[in-house]
Amino acid sequence: METFRSFWSSLDREQRERDCAAMTADDVCHALAADELTPRDFLALLSPAAAPYLEAMAQRARELTTRYFGYAVNVFTPLYISDVCTNHCRYCGFNVNNKQKRTHLSVDEAVEEAMAIARQGFEDILLLTGEAPKLSSPEYIASVVRRIKPHFASIGIEVYSLSEEDYRLMVESGVNNMTMFQETYNPELYAWLHPAGPKSNYAWRLEAPERAARAGMRSLGFGALLGLDRMEHDGFATGMHAWWMQHNYPGTDIGVSIPRICNHVGDFAIPHELDDRRFVQYVCALRLFLPRATITCSSRESADMRNHLVSICVNRVSAGVSTAVGGRVHQTETPPQFDITDARDMRTMARDLEQRGFQIVLKDWEDPTLTNARKGA
Repeated sequence: METFRSFWSSLDREQRERDCAAMTADDVCHALAADELTPRDFLALLSPAAAPYLEAMAQRARELTTRYFGYAVNVFTPLYISDVCTNHCRYCGFNVNNKQKRTHLSVDEAVEEAMAIARQGFEDILLLTGEAPKLSSPEYIASVVRRIKPHFASIGIEVYSLSEEDYRLMVESGVNNMTMFQETYNPELYAWLHPAGPKSNYAWRLEAPERAARAGMRSLGFGALLGLDRMEHDGFATGMHAWWMQHNYPGTDIGVSIPRICNHVGDFAIPHELDDRRFVQYVCALRLFLPRATITCSSRESADMRNHLVSICVNRVSAGVSTAVGGRVHQTETPPQFDITDARDMRTMARDLEQRGFQIVLKDWEDPTLTNARKGA
């Protein structure tokens, strides 16, 4: 079976850049009128030619979001359980070279943090770690999941790339979704950004979602860290990765995250900073290309931007966010992975969404094993 890696490597970046630059108003109008977009249509909507059509793109994106998701917005929260990391990623606050206090929660401490989150009413939790497999091992993550699964309808992971066997362990323990940011789909740039550490293996990370799908993961999330490379490249690649997975793993739910790089501990100049207008163009293009995909917007973005995007095309947001390890029960001195912009708690988020005519959804699915675990809790 063809992998996404082989499919993506068969595409010519230089030709794609020429095609993008050559897009016309007619190409954009054709994409806006299409019932189902082709990859070429998607590229047209990402191109400079689409800039004057942003309002039309937003209206079309709103129509599709309402058609497939109504006025429901899923809300989740992350829990960082370890920031110990062996990678040298130039853009990340967890970089091993950043000499800062590190924290690794014991299983009991992680459970205490999760229980504090559950008491706030959250049903959807995302566990995050740095990449230090000897410390934050798959068995450690699975132990945390098994302990907390009676208290949550959905448990996700955003951790380092795992083997198919380890993803199967995650699924058996109670994880039903994973998010994997490729960071950039440009292999040369990726190599420079990740000079050392296990994350430097571009192919291993790129193929992680396929291993997770084969292991039975219900839902997969994709994303590039916007600002590392040009949006026309990494934005297009993210959409194509999600599109390819939809076609090759049709039983798996597919979602896309849209993170723009934020300030963090360390010194990294953003090479391709994405302004607000181009950012909104990208998110609208994603919705038109992937009308049934979940689009997640994190607290990296401001409350105003998230409110704006929810009214158009985003249908999943985080609330009550801390990007430092612990932070609810255990007040550590660990600095955050990056600075958040929207600090709303769940109550405030729910109020703001309801005032705009949206309904906050804490649970839209529950694994039968989690249901049984809750009954026995």
